[in-house]
Amino acid sequence: MYLYQLILIVSLCSILPAMAESGHPQQSKKPKHPDNLIPLPEVPELPPETDSSPLLPEIPVDPELETEVTIIKRGEDIIEEHRVNGELLMIKVIPRIGPPYYLKKNPIRSHHDHAGEGGIDVNPPMWQILRF
Repeated sequence: MYLYQLILIVSLCSILPAMAESGHPQQSKKPKHPDNLIPLPEVPELPPETDSSPLLPEIPVDPELETEVTIIKRGEDIIEEHRVNGELLMIKVIPRIGPPYYLKKNPIRSHHDHAGEGGIDVNPPMWQILRF
């Protein structure tokens, strides 16, 4: 009994779309577009490639602004000190276990408000989460 119902349903599903297409002979299969369409302009040709690329101007490098990196090994840990013009700006610590972390100078606390303020001028340790 269920087999006959299944055959009837499958046959109707295959016949109904064919009847729907053939039922309206006045309709063409081309979609109708508005009459006021304007064609797109042609794509211009690219200029020919040249081997001589424009040269960048020579800019002298200021040695005072170059970063000086000092690498220190303490046991199995590696410490990189980054200095600019002799001033320590950042320390990168690469431990034997775990990800590297950075200690940067805190520019806000570089000038103490009063003599009783303790602590050092370093931000809390920072770990790199994403890299682009």
